[in-house]
Amino acid sequence: MMILSDFNQAFTNLRAQKTRTLLTTLGIVFGVGSVIAMMAIGSGAREQSLRFIEQLGVRNILIDSVPATSSQELQQRRQSSPGLTRRDARVLQTNIDAIEIMSVRKTMRPAALLPKPAQDPPEMYGVDAGYSVIHSFAFAEGGFFDDWANQTSAAVAVLGESAKVGLLGYEPAVGRFIKVDGTWLEVIGVLEEQLAENPRREGGATPDVNNVIYIPINTFEYRFYDPGAGLKDELVGIELRLDEGADSVEVAKVVTAVLDSTHRGTADFTVTIPAALLAQQQRTQTIFTYVMVAIAAISLLVGGIGIMNIVLATVLERTREIGVRRSVGARRLDIARQFVSESVLISAGGGLLGIAFGFLLAWLIARTAEWTTIVTTASVLLAFGVSVTVGVLFGVYPALKASRIDPIDALRYE
Repeated sequence: MMILSDFNQAFTNLRAQKTRTLLTTLGIVFGVGSVIAMMAIGSGAREQSLRFIEQLGVRNILIDSVPATSSQELQQRRQSSPGLTRRDARVLQTNIDAIEIMSVRKTMRPAALLPKPAQDPPEMYGVDAGYSVIHSFAFAEGGFFDDWANQTSAAVAVLGESAKVGLLGYEPAVGRFIKVDGTWLEVIGVLEEQLAENPRREGGATPDVNNVIYIPINTFEYRFYDPGAGLKDELVGIELRLDEGADSVEVAKVVTAVLDSTHRGTADFTVTIPAALLAQQQRTQTIFTYVMVAIAAISLLVGGIGIMNIVLATVLERTREIGVRRSVGARRLDIARQFVSESVLISAGGGLLGIAFGFLLAWLIARTAEWTTIVTTASVLLAFGVSVTVGVLFGVYPALKASRIDPIDALRYE
């Protein structure tokens, strides 16, 4: 009952100074809102990074050839290295027991497509049937081709989401045909939309993983001619999926050593380890979140200083009131509790408004900057808890100062 009475009296005192109370509360509102928004940005970035890595596969090792920039550079490389070849794939398969699935990859940009694409023409990938399992593809329609389709060089294709829309529109695509460089291909599957960004780089450009036509590697080799093959290695990439429990970092060291041996130390390939990318990305995002929250927390500190300033001013204005209360029997604890209650009300009210402001700020950032933001329960509780703590800590000094005023001097104060 005593606590309720303190808060009721504190609310009455604060309501009597509406404008000053509101201005004091704004510091807490902006501080709490900023903390929630910054943590939402960090959580969103972390979630998106995890999706990137999952899309690459945490049990995968991705080997990419490094394209030569000129025929002279290619000739210099060929003096020591044959480039990324099927022989490399066979050597890796033979010497590394931890490999569960392997797929080679070739790519080309078709010269002619029917129907004509409504946007940038898709790239064509020739891959093995295991490519779908390695990258955990999800399908909107149909499915991926199997080993039999690869062995028979079947004229089939699987479309990425953007390639399907660009070529065949929004109608169902399975069972329909597309013509690529004079060869008709039956569409047997359509992938769900994947994350457009991709940590891997090929020739300095990031491919649109949704704007791709996937066909069996044997179909690619026996039915199509790539006019740009002269400046490429035999293979553009080799994808490996490891057995469960295998140490991808250690296996990647073996893969690199094997390829260094067959390529005679020529730096014409890269080895990407998604699991290592995941660990690095998590460390980076954690540091980023801490820095952003620390910057946002400065607003809470400023808000706390504002609370202390306004309560100190209130103590001076109500010195005579304090003297009257002390003279009729109020203890020092009663006086201190009264002013701490006012500080807590300001900080708690500002914290609640700040939560709403934080949600609004996170939504605005997501809409305007097109960033992924995720407001978590932990961030809301942390920001609100810190705001209340700030109110208590910065309200204690003015409350103690008020409780120590001599009642005789207070009654004479004008």
